[in-house]
Amino acid sequence: MNLDRDAIKAAVRAKVIELAKNLGMDASDIGDDDIIPATGYVDSAAILELVVWYEDAYQMPLKQEEINIDNLGSINSMTEFVLKRKGG
Repeated sequence: MNLDRDAIKAAVRAKVIELAKNLGMDASDIGDDDIIPATGYVDSAAILELVVWYEDAYQMPLKQEEINIDNLGSINSMTEFVLKRKGG
């Protein structure tokens, strides 16, 4: 597990792009601050898959109250949340 800010951003972006591709969408232009659910690139099932992947990839089980737009809404927020939780 790499806790480098750029590596986390790249991994999250790659996962979002992969999930969007599975739905026939091209999310390659997604911005770091774009609100992932609002982009239309992924559906609710893909968002759940993203959260499950995130928990597993960073060995970080999430509490229900942590699963929100502030923590997981964008590539930047997901990156910062991992670093905050993991002390990076």
